[in-house]
Amino acid sequence: MNLPIPESVKPWLNFFHPAIMFVLLGVCFYALYLGLKIRRTRTAEGEEKKQLVKGQFKDKHHKIGSLLLAFMVLATLGGMGVTYINNEKLFLGPHLLAGLGMTGLIAVSASLTPFMQKGKEWARSTHIGLNVILLGIFIWQAFTGVEILQRIIGDMF
Repeated sequence: MNLPIPESVKPWLNFFHPAIMFVLLGVCFYALYLGLKIRRTRTAEGEEKKQLVKGQFKDKHHKIGSLLLAFMVLATLGGMGVTYINNEKLFLGPHLLAGLGMTGLIAVSASLTPFMQKGKEWARSTHIGLNVILLGIFIWQAFTGVEILQRIIGDMF
């Protein structure tokens, strides 16, 4: 496949995926913080609960979660697309497989929202468990991504 992308631009496309993913990793930690605040709000009582409710953590968590889902899927597809554009193939390895797994985990985690809204504790526990696994894989992905970037930069020079 020969896309009309100038050869001078193709190598630089490699940096969009990691840049977006590192931002998303940071956003994941913010979503975790919001999720912990939601849990704290749910268990708090009296004046503490009133103060926590004012923080609107549930709404913020839902919005951040929606953005994470959308950008995680798009960044995964974008990373695969750029790899294919530059190499005319995908490299089947741990980084790709873990990235695809992360995309599946975040989709399943988000799909539990209607059940959590109905008060299903199994959905909350599953949501939290999936997201802890996702965050662990994401941290590992960051390291493997840096290794890939180092190879790309080495090949550029």
